[in-house]
Amino acid sequence: MSSQPSATKYGFRIRTRNGAVVDKLSICGRDEKDAERKLRQIYLGCEILERRRLGALLPRTGPVSYEDVVDLISGPLSPGVVK
Repeated sequence: MSSQPSATKYGFRIRTRNGAVVDKLSICGRDEKDAERKLRQIYLGCEILERRRLGALLPRTGPVSYEDVVDLISGPLSPGVVK
């Protein structure tokens, strides 16, 4: 079994070259430099206003169920909502 380098998710807030501010961009990379390189390939000429490390990605241990996908799409529950 080969060992792959772990990926980490990084969050960015940028200003595009047209002046639009884009919040909550998340990009995976081996390190911050790799994530920034990927970001700059997508958004040419952007200005990075904020960057943060969101966390390491863990490998999936089994198949994804329908419920897992629904939970992922619906996001966290609001306070007071019973699941």
